[in-house]
Amino acid sequence: MTGALGAAAVGLAAGVLSGCGVGGGSLLLLWLTVCVGLPQRTASGINLLYFLACAPPALVQHIKNGLIDRRAACWCIAAGVPVSILASRLAGTLDAALLRRGFGLLLLWIGWKELFAKR
Repeated sequence: MTGALGAAAVGLAAGVLSGCGVGGGSLLLLWLTVCVGLPQRTASGINLLYFLACAPPALVQHIKNGLIDRRAACWCIAAGVPVSILASRLAGTLDAALLRRGFGLLLLWIGWKELFAKR
């Protein structure tokens, strides 16, 4: 899929999957790097912008459904903001091939855990 129509279709699919909790952003990142051929850093930046658009409505819905533990959320925010800043600084100094391999390993590990996790 190429062109504006293909990009819109993939964006729509990623949005729907994100809304279902599947992780559409990860799929979007793979599409941008593998199918479109964007560099890893550019694709990651687009993925972050995509996340900024998708996260607020999802958060509002989760709050309405009572699915947010406010105390845990405060701890996650307090730890997540500084760590995200440091990690983005670190990622800017690393080779893109290393980031790509690390992301691939992360996806494999998550897939493994999902397949073999006890329900």
